[in-house]
Amino acid sequence: MFDILVYLFESYIHADACPEPDQLTRKLSAAGFEEEEISEALEWLSGLRRVARDIHPGIAPSAGSVRIYADDEHARLDARCRGFLSLLESAGVLSPAHRELIIERAMALTDFSITLNRLKVIVLMVLWQQEEPIDTLMVDELLTEEDDWGYEPIVH
Repeated sequence: MFDILVYLFESYIHADACPEPDQLTRKLSAAGFEEEEISEALEWLSGLRRVARDIHPGIAPSAGSVRIYADDEHARLDARCRGFLSLLESAGVLSPAHRELIIERAMALTDFSITLNRLKVIVLMVLWQQEEPIDTLMVDELLTEEDDWGYEPIVH
């Protein structure tokens, strides 16, 4: 699924340039992606669009505020992931609303463990979908592989 998300970013400069789901499914299939992966990716993207549209951020946090992670978020997002989000936010790459959207989309991936690489793809896709300008160096950082993207089922 993550390979498809990166493929979409690399293939379509703007998220709104993506074809409709039926046509996109055919294009992804022709590119060699499996039907199950395509379905997962399109469902995740649909959720991203829905949540981004429906999100109503409250009062913006003050400059000195700290994000406290819920127990389930803390369990799914390790220290590297949380630190990376904090770094991006303090560098001005992410707004608090983007951070929350990223955390929500990471938590929606119940069949995957959230590695730093996977979180980077989620960050990339949220910024892409929101049509936020992304610096070339940031794209390089977000596409840098540091660990395996392979499927890692969550054992409950």
